[in-house]
Amino acid sequence: VSKGASKDEIKKAFHKLAHKHHPDKNKGDDAKFKEVNEAYQTLSDDQKRAQYDRFGADGPQGFNPGQGGGFGGFDIFGDFFGGGGRGRGGAKRGRDVSTEIDLTFEESIFGVARTILLSKQSTCDICKGTGGKPGTKVDTCKTCNGNGQIREMKRSILGTFATNRTCDTCHGQGKIPTEKCTECRGHGVRHKQEEIKIDVPAGINPGEMLRMTGMGEAVQGGTTGDLYIKINVKSHSQFKRDGLNLTMDLPIKLTDSLLGMTYDLKTLEGNTVEVKIPEGINHGELLRVRGKGVPSTRGRGDIILRIQIKMPAKLSKTTKKLIEELKKEGI
Repeated sequence: VSKGASKDEIKKAFHKLAHKHHPDKNKGDDAKFKEVNEAYQTLSDDQKRAQYDRFGADGPQGFNPGQGGGFGGFDIFGDFFGGGGRGRGGAKRGRDVSTEIDLTFEESIFGVARTILLSKQSTCDICKGTGGKPGTKVDTCKTCNGNGQIREMKRSILGTFATNRTCDTCHGQGKIPTEKCTECRGHGVRHKQEEIKIDVPAGINPGEMLRMTGMGEAVQGGTTGDLYIKINVKSHSQFKRDGLNLTMDLPIKLTDSLLGMTYDLKTLEGNTVEVKIPEGINHGELLRVRGKGVPSTRGRGDIILRIQIKMPAKLSKTTKKLIEELKKEGI
């Protein structure tokens, strides 16, 4: 970008180069990706950009980007790519996985245990992630001399500094098995279908996301990613949810609103509760059935009944005469 490039131009250039050099992509370049990241962190910050314009790539005298003010704590994979790749200190981390499940209205209210079949990169069952044949001997990694880390000198726009990265040969283990696992061919992970049990808590809301730590994709020599499950909830024929309460429209006849009645309410559990409709109740009035709503750690909500008085579409002659009599009485 030019020296006078705007923040939007810098951001677009960063996105383009970051995708191009991302280590997880084919022909990706980890070193170039880090340089692009460092450049973006400098040019997207007004103070750091002004410092670069003033002092150049070497920075002010005594400034060491690797200590207190550098980029060692920045996790581009977590902030930009959503968790996959390498985290702080170059440690590998498996990709996060996302899926979604459909629940009935009742399942969302009371909770449910579900089992899903997920196809993903998982730790090899035979070698347990080591990449070696069970019982085989291991040798010290010659690439990193058994340290598991490789120290590199990096040049950036702020000068030269030292970084540590996980050894690509031993994947941070410091040792290499003499014989590879025949199941995963030494990768420590393999693609397979895995049954995962999900305990959906009671009272979960539509659109909520459940996070299962360590149930994402595995990576050799690193930590497993997480699994995110989006909750979809089917609508109910009668009830709607309002926080911890369940709401329902209750249609009653005009005569029932005048004289009162007893209504048998079927709850979500399938039980029947008698609800007394008082004489002279008005259209739109609310009746509360306590303790039959959404369960939670704070207790259980209520069922709210909204009265809907059904007016007759047609009146017989007899009915009209009766209503005229009521009208005379001022009703």
